[in-house]
Amino acid sequence: MTQPILVLTTGGTIDKNYFDALSEYRIVDSGIPALLEEARVAVPFRVVELMRKDSLDLTEADRALIAAAARQAPEGRIVITHGTDTMTETAQVLAAEVPGKTMVLTGALSPARFAETDAPFNLGMAFAAAQTCPAGVWIAMSGQVFDGLKVRKDREAGKFVAV
Repeated sequence: MTQPILVLTTGGTIDKNYFDALSEYRIVDSGIPALLEEARVAVPFRVVELMRKDSLDLTEADRALIAAAARQAPEGRIVITHGTDTMTETAQVLAAEVPGKTMVLTGALSPARFAETDAPFNLGMAFAAAQTCPAGVWIAMSGQVFDGLKVRKDREAGKFVAV
């Protein structure tokens, strides 16, 4: 039987919504459960919303909460939706504080609610990586799976690159 996957949502662009021409993007209820339902994911999974924050607003306490949720979960395979700007910082905390689990961070460069978004593809990649990668921290973005400790976001190119 396939091992269940825990999905921890933290906010980030993947869960942002744009309300009108005068407003800023705001992080709203996570759209991740709907994306997983639409994709007909057959792997058993559980979704836990930890927070609704832009990753630039995450604190050390927030990262400690993410690590604690991952460490205490019965699942050994975890997908974490996260803003892309500080995804690598969270990956470092998870690598140091949560041994023995396969954790895959993913996000989106445009909101999941937009017609042209990378969110469903990245989420699918993260689910595949969570099932196939060994224990450790991984980042699944733009059709690639990176070692979470050997990657950086290239803002100019709009993608993650190995370092």
